[in-house]
Parts: sequence; structure tokens; C-alpha cells
Amino acid sequence: MTDEKQDASIDEAVATEEPPQYGVGPFSIREVALAGTWIVAFVVSFFPIYGPFESAPSVWTGGIDWILMIGVPTIAVFLIVLRRLSPQGIRRVGSLGIDQFASVAFSVASVLWLSLLWNSFVRLSVGQIFLASWVVWVEFFLMLAGVVLTVAAPFIGPFAQDFQGRPEVPAHRSARPVRPVSPRPAPVRPEPAAEAEAEYTPYAPADTGSTATPEAAANDDFATTVIPIDEQDAPTVEEQVAPAPIEPAQARESFEHVENPTSTVEPAAATAPQHQAFWALVPEERDIVDEIGIPVFRIGPSAWALVIEDRGEVFVVRHEDGRIGYLHDVSGVTRG
Repeated sequence: MTDEKQDASIDEAVATEEPPQYGVGPFSIREVALAGTWIVAFVVSFFPIYGPFESAPSVWTGGIDWILMIGVPTIAVFLIVLRRLSPQGIRRVGSLGIDQFASVAFSVASVLWLSLLWNSFVRLSVGQIFLASWVVWVEFFLMLAGVVLTVAAPFIGPFAQDFQGRPEVPAHRSARPVRPVSPRPAPVRPEPAAEAEAEYTPYAPADTGSTATPEAAANDDFATTVIPIDEQDAPTVEEQVAPAPIEPAQARESFEHVENPTSTVEPAAATAPQHQAFWALVPEERDIVDEIGIPVFRIGPSAWALVIEDRGEVFVVRHEDGRIGYLHDVSGVTRG
């Protein structure tokens, strides 16, 4: 029974795996077909693109249209070949993958070749000569074949295998879903009454009626707390808490400081705010990227991450091995 279970598990694992992909050398069938299409288009592009004229220009000598009509498809095929020969080389063009770039290249080229045919038919409709030569027809259909091998290939049986079973990788930051835009909060202006209440209220020492020495009187006045001039706001006797006895010199300094409302001494709490590190737990795995958006490491819901700086919409996270990166998606983060 044990051997039968092992054989069944092996058969099930084999059935769930992707079938092997065969091609020509290191290239798939789709890549070989695309390269062959480009070779024919590249050779034909050196022939004249206009009618039965002996000195008609080719696409390479007729202006800068060759950049999009044959130049960009050439770069796309070169990158597809380089990807097979050097997997760790160029993996994207901007935010586009190599196959996405090839799809755009052949799509734009086919539209430009079709534009030449369309203009020739327009001239023919008004009684003028049809300018486009056989080169334009061949190039248009070759570029259209390139569109089929790039854009429509994932839906065609013989070529769809080239897109199946590919490993998942983090998307470029320009290719990720956009962030929601929040409305900008309106500035809050303080009310005039609040500004008036924030002004300084003069205080006067309480009259204790004592005939003690000036130093003792100053000490007694300070110990029984300074009383405001306005009797409605005066605290009760139970609310007054006498501090510990202090030296006469210190009492005089404290009393003079209270009596002088123009003192410029700032409290310690007025210093600039400092960033404090904390622990954070994300609800799902998220990428920690560097300054240009390349993933450095990942954090997940199974372990707490150390945030060394909170910048509002971005957290600065430090890995346990010392690496530092930025967390741009701070939604749903639990602080520890």
C-alpha cells in the first residue's frame, strides 16, 4: 500500500508540472519564427518603396521613418535573442518586458507600412499614380506576422507554450496598479477667540498678611502657588499643592521668574520632534525597495519589521542583516 501511495503522489506531481518546451537550440518555436520574419523584412527593406522609378529611395534613405518602420523591430528581435543567450542581461525596456516591447514595436511598424498603402490608394482614387511598390506590401504583411507572433501568440496553440509556466517576478514600479488620490485637506485657520485666550494673563502674588522677612515671605508666596488677578478663575485651596521647601535664593529666583511675564525661557518640550523607531506588521507580503524602486527584500505577516523612520506615506525599514529600504504601501500596517 505504501508503494502504491508513493507512485500515485509521483504521478500527481508530474501531472501538475508544466510539460517540457522543445524548440530549436536555446530558442522556442515562436522566437525562431519571429527571427525568420524579421530577417526577410530586413533584407526587403533595402529595395525601393515607391513605384516603377529607377532612383526611388528605400526606407533607409527616405527620411527618419526607418526608425519605427524597421529600426525598432530590429532592436526588439535583438533583445529577444539576447535574453536567451544572456538571461541575466537586459530584462526590460523601461517599464515594459522584452515581449511587451516587441509587441509595441511590430504594432507601430505595421501601422506605418499600412499608412503608405493607404496614401497610395488615396492618390489612385483621385486619378494619380499608385506610388507604393511591392516592397510596401511585403513589409506590411511581414510586420503583421510579427504582431501575430507577439500580441496574439499567447492565444495561438503552437506559440502559447512559450508564455506558460514562466516564474513570477515583482513588477516594475511603473507597471504596478496606481495609488488612490486623496483630496487635499483645506487649511484650518484659528478662530479669533482662540487667539485671544492664548494671550498671556498677568498674575499677582497672594496677600498672606505675614510680617516675616522678605526671604521667608517670598518662600511662602511661592509655596502657596501664584493666584490670578481674576477671582473667577482662581483655584480652590484643595487644588493648590505646595512643593517641597526650597532655599531662599532659589525661591527669590522662582518668584522673580513668575513675576516677569516677558521671560524668554522656552520649555524643554518646545524642541524639534524626534523620529522614534517602532515595530510594524503588514497584512500581506510587501516589497521593500531602494531609492529607484528596485526591490531589496520583502516583509510579511509572519514576522515584525523594524521601522526606523515614519515619513507619513513611506516607512524606512531596516532588515535584520542591516539592509535599509522603503515601504510605499503603508495601508493596514499594525504598529507594535
